[in-house]
Amino acid sequence: MDIRYHGHSCIELRGEKYSIIIDPFITGNTHAKVAIDEIKVDYIYITHGHGDHIGDAVQIAKNNAATIIAPFELATYMSWQGVKAHPLHIGGSYSFEFGRVKATQAFHGSGFVDEGNKQIIYLGMPSGVIVEMDGKKIYHAGDTGLFGDMKLLEREQLDVAFLPIGGNFTMGLEDALLAAEWIKAKKTIPIHYNTFPIIQEDPQAFVNRLQEKGLSSEVLPMNQWVKL
Repeated sequence: MDIRYHGHSCIELRGEKYSIIIDPFITGNTHAKVAIDEIKVDYIYITHGHGDHIGDAVQIAKNNAATIIAPFELATYMSWQGVKAHPLHIGGSYSFEFGRVKATQAFHGSGFVDEGNKQIIYLGMPSGVIVEMDGKKIYHAGDTGLFGDMKLLEREQLDVAFLPIGGNFTMGLEDALLAAEWIKAKKTIPIHYNTFPIIQEDPQAFVNRLQEKGLSSEVLPMNQWVKL
């Protein structure tokens, strides 16, 4: 499996036959260097309904005839935009042609902000996600604060855990370090940092401190394919 990190929380996974992108925030993401039309995926997972996570999901889905997978309310909203959508909810899982997807708990918000009408459209509970594909198991925490049930993720025997570290809206570095210790993935990779001034954090400092604890971690280069 190959992984490409587009900055913020956007992760692209490319397997032998299928590909999936998570939280495809490209337009407006200062770290992303790919054009929307260059993204070729079969599935899209959206963790929650904030604009910097829904991102370009609708256009990417239409370009590729891809299916959007998301918590029920968000999936319903996406289907109203004229794309295929598969609803999941927290604790639920489903086997697709590429592998299995499980929606996990996250503590955050989930709503689309309609600036023009000064309204917020509620889009259900936020989520994280576990993706199983080509014999690998990947956890994307979504936007979340630290919570005790993260300890239960150790039983998933994860190959990779993507954890937010930027603080303010999600876990900061200290809480993410504790989450990584609880989860015990084979490798932990920081995400959701430095996109905006309010979430500035040093990802290498996070990696160094995890390595001091004997845990494998690395900062992914942005916009490059990396072999898992």
